[in-house]
Amino acid sequence: MTTVHASPDYSLQAHGSPPPGYPAEPLPDAYSFSPFAASFAARRRAFLEHVLRNPAPATFKAPYYETARLAAGGMPHEGVLWGAVDYVNSRKDCSDFVLHSLLRLLYQPGCAEKLSSSLRQGICQAVLNFKYWASEPGIDSMCSWTENHYILFTSAAYLAGQMFPDEVFTNSGESGREKMTRNKPRILRWLNLRFRTGFSEWLSHVYYDEDLAALLNLVDFCEDDDIQLRATMVVDLLLLDMALNHFKGSFCSTHGRSYENTKQCAAHEGTIDTFKLAFGMGIFSGFDNMSAILLALSQRYELPKVLYAIANDLERWEMETRQRMGIRIAEAERWGLNFEDFESGMTWLTLEAYAHPRTIALTLRMFDAFNWWDNAFFAPFKTFKRLLNLLRQVGGLGILARFLERDVCRNTREEINLYTYRTPDYMLSTAQDYRKGYGGDQQHIWQATLAPDAVCFTTHPAKLSGASPSYWTGSGLLPRAAQVKNVCIVIYKLEKMPALYVPVRHFYTHAWLPQDQFDEVIERESWVFARKAQGYLALRSMQPYRWNSYQSFCRSSALPNEIIAPGARNIWICELGRQAVDGSFESFIEKIVRAPLTFSGLNVLYHSPSLGEMRFGWEGPLRVKGVEIPLSGYPRYDAPYVQAPFDAHVIEARLGGDYLRLDWKALERRT
Repeated sequence: MTTVHASPDYSLQAHGSPPPGYPAEPLPDAYSFSPFAASFAARRRAFLEHVLRNPAPATFKAPYYETARLAAGGMPHEGVLWGAVDYVNSRKDCSDFVLHSLLRLLYQPGCAEKLSSSLRQGICQAVLNFKYWASEPGIDSMCSWTENHYILFTSAAYLAGQMFPDEVFTNSGESGREKMTRNKPRILRWLNLRFRTGFSEWLSHVYYDEDLAALLNLVDFCEDDDIQLRATMVVDLLLLDMALNHFKGSFCSTHGRSYENTKQCAAHEGTIDTFKLAFGMGIFSGFDNMSAILLALSQRYELPKVLYAIANDLERWEMETRQRMGIRIAEAERWGLNFEDFESGMTWLTLEAYAHPRTIALTLRMFDAFNWWDNAFFAPFKTFKRLLNLLRQVGGLGILARFLERDVCRNTREEINLYTYRTPDYMLSTAQDYRKGYGGDQQHIWQATLAPDAVCFTTHPAKLSGASPSYWTGSGLLPRAAQVKNVCIVIYKLEKMPALYVPVRHFYTHAWLPQDQFDEVIERESWVFARKAQGYLALRSMQPYRWNSYQSFCRSSALPNEIIAPGARNIWICELGRQAVDGSFESFIEKIVRAPLTFSGLNVLYHSPSLGEMRFGWEGPLRVKGVEIPLSGYPRYDAPYVQAPFDAHVIEARLGGDYLRLDWKALERRT
């Protein structure tokens, strides 16, 4: 399963042929493992030159590249931009992504006037005719409610209204000023939750790209100082997240939402182009990115020096980062939310709490009001519409939701505690003790990284193919996972459960470990060892395993890349090492195979050569050398460069003489 953005259902059809001199074939960029240029100006220049040398990607993000081509002095393919107009007018899913490229064209100095008058008129009409909110007339299958879509729709509505304040928006009948008035509180609510609680789509190397697109358009063009500065501050924190959780340019942490290909191939990450532009490492792949364009074209956002310094603090002996993100549904009142009005309902849907026992009644009222029964995303609900309506009449929705909660709430992303440990030779990242035994959707629970594509992670396959959750995207059932420094323990308890959405049909777990991406792979005493440069990995399955060659979307390989471990109960252990600490690879292997290891049911006692005695199980705490290790209650940020309690109103990052201080209440940003 590739990212949804590359699916054929999301194709953008360009009109006609490109202009004379338009690039015919892609000229691929090279991966930079260290900063390729010290200044942002030099990186920006290199990125725009790369855009000019290459045709736009064959995705609906192509209009962004034509916008950059135009802004950089090139001749754009207007047929691509006409395709964008068609896409938006058709109200296909992700039209909000495409719409932001058209708004950028209209707002970016020196761009709109270079377009043909017919295209300018077509863009303006598309902006005025669009459906900006679920309550507006029309039946469609756009997703307008997840965390990234919410800010894309609301910011687009505000900026469109600001551009055409006295025009009538034909779909809603509102004036532009009315659009601004209606959407300002929505934008501010979203920004407030992101600053105070982070992202429910935590550390997403797919959807941070979309968030940045909406935010950078607000930063550059919003004339409301309150919105503009708060959007700038959230951009700062989003880039701080990326700086804290990357390995040599790859945003390879745990993720709230991810896809098969983005986990297996760093060049497919939606954020990797932006990372290379901002921090100098990564690759300009153009596979699924739009925010790099907007960052390069931005005339108001200035990257804080401290964020660049943090991202490039690569030789630090070790770095531990703890973060807490998201909110708890049980704490609705704390965040100004309820279970009655539709504005709260749309906020609940940003964390995809569709069928939670507390939200399901409100969700179904929204289905009625917004014609969502006919939205393709909600097809599973429509299948059971008669049953759901009957239960509404007798007050039984909450009972059904509680009975099916582990299945129907698999999308829901409540509060999460995140842990990342990085050295110069590897990175390990985990979502600590997150919703064990619940169904999974697109959550990526843990990953070990020795190089951008030399990675390892495990999942429980939900399905053999198809939409998420599937074979590698998301999970059938989520494990209980916990990490301390360079060791992660992941426990799976697979069992049948009541399900309307994704029944449990596969009773095995598997690990992604592509042999062709490592320098050595050795098996001893039921352990699998891998080396990449001076970084080492040890992986152990409690259950016997076998190798398989999976046909990856990213690349073909003559070597196996999948480890399959049959069994409804399993425990995986991953320990990382490095030459600077563990000596030779052979020495690392010897220490691991000699380490006492005892499995008992769903409990493990492991004498880690690096950490000492570790005890962990499906129940109970994680203990290291007898000391309980907290897996929850983390601060908003706890890293060498930044410490802030959860729900902080002041966040300050420092490294050397550089700093960034964000005061949300005082509305102050200092660098």
